[in-house]
Amino acid sequence: MDKAALSNEIKEIIVRELKLEGRSPADIDERTPLFGDGLGLDSLDALQLAMVIEETYQVKIPDGGEERRIFASVDAIADFIVRSKGSGPTGRGAL
Repeated sequence: MDKAALSNEIKEIIVRELKLEGRSPADIDERTPLFGDGLGLDSLDALQLAMVIEETYQVKIPDGGEERRIFASVDAIADFIVRSKGSGPTGRGAL
């Protein structure tokens, strides 16, 4: 799976799991901040998203402040997954 496909999957997960009514995955830019003035997610959204990402892609989100950088944007999440999987993501792949 290439990074563009992975980014699209992540956007689908965000819209579906966080129930972002009135938004579609296409509405989310890969570089838009997920929190604050960007998409407007909060800490509960971050926790839910972290659990889904860990389960879906079989990665472990580290503690200790690094999660802020990982969840900065869809691009940042995709980069983290690719780095964590070594040769590339091998998650569900069939979203």
